[in-house]
Amino acid sequence: MLFFYVPFALFILYAFNSLTHKFCVKSELSNEKSSKIYRTINISMLILLVSSYYEVNYL
Repeated sequence: MLFFYVPFALFILYAFNSLTHKFCVKSELSNEKSSKIYRTINISMLILLVSSYYEVNYL
């Protein structure tokens, strides 16, 4: 399961980071605001990925 989930998680993080980058460029956000948005989205996605991995394997 781990061999499938790690590439999946990396793909999800890459996809969301590319979408976030497009959003920041289109909205013309400053570096300060865009770094806060990146941090928030990445932390949220990591929490979701870890919780889904836990749920699939242990529940």
